[in-house]
Amino acid sequence: MRRQLRPTDVKRLNRTWRRNTGNRLGMILESVTGPFNVGSIFRSAAAFGVDEIWLAGNATPPTNPKAGKTALGTERLVTWHEPVPATEAVKAAREAGYTVLAIELTAEAAPLHRADLARDVCLVVGSEDHGCSPALLDAVDGACYIPQVGRVGSFNVAVAAAIALAEARRQEWQNLADS
Repeated sequence: MRRQLRPTDVKRLNRTWRRNTGNRLGMILESVTGPFNVGSIFRSAAAFGVDEIWLAGNATPPTNPKAGKTALGTERLVTWHEPVPATEAVKAAREAGYTVLAIELTAEAAPLHRADLARDVCLVVGSEDHGCSPALLDAVDGACYIPQVGRVGSFNVAVAAAIALAEARRQEWQNLADS
């Protein structure tokens, strides 16, 4: 009979995955203003072991009370930086050793599963309404998109961020023996 893992078993399982994780992940949130989206992104970032988040443009900080309702304290587990212009955030991520990739629908974007994410990578998501700005897209090292087959044109920004983070870790872990 299947049963859920107990908290001690979950900690042990997560510790095993952490030991098999060496790549650093970063994120840039450009003008993501919805506090629930910001909180959700921080929660996913903490779950996938993101090291740093740079806020850019007019992004809502995780200290916003509504963001905190969704983040549930996980904003304390990720180093984050106050909002700066998007190109400055890209420059800071690059100086920290990351390859910076926008998650955006552009003509030259690669499908997410074909992008090289199994390295130190900083993933960028843009505003809920307009995505990444032209200036940011000019500044990043590349772009990738999440293939979709349904009748909806795009994902919610927090969902897109979680999918991209999961894919980055999946690529890193794909050749591990089953854990």
